[in-house]
Amino acid sequence: MDNPKIAQTSLTFDEGVIEKIAGLASRRVDGILSFDGNLLDNITDKLRSKVDPTQGITAEVGEKQVALEMNATVEYGYDIRQIFTQVCDVIGDEVERLTGLKVIELNFHVNDVLSKKEWKEQNSRKPNSDLEPKPEAK
Repeated sequence: MDNPKIAQTSLTFDEGVIEKIAGLASRRVDGILSFDGNLLDNITDKLRSKVDPTQGITAEVGEKQVALEMNATVEYGYDIRQIFTQVCDVIGDEVERLTGLKVIELNFHVNDVLSKKEWKEQNSRKPNSDLEPKPEAK
């Protein structure tokens, strides 16, 4: 980034911004069915009428670095290690591209493995079940 003509500047990001970037970017990875929060998030999800791409994702944001925790349900039959590698690559690239921050830690917890059919049956009518993967941003 070029130095602005102002002597002292600061650019910071709310945790929710980084969580949203991570949530939207990771939906490009095949095999992820959803990101799921804790018990309170799951109760809130039943009352929520809008999609929340940050559900199941928490971020700690520093001045130059980011740490992320993600809780995911993955589709049965996919190599979970490969999903994890792709998530790390996609999120690391996208967070750095959009914010200049480096993702230095990503803890990816798989809380369930389901077939796509089982997942759709369990999640029909939930707001976050309507999130579709987005095409790659350029």
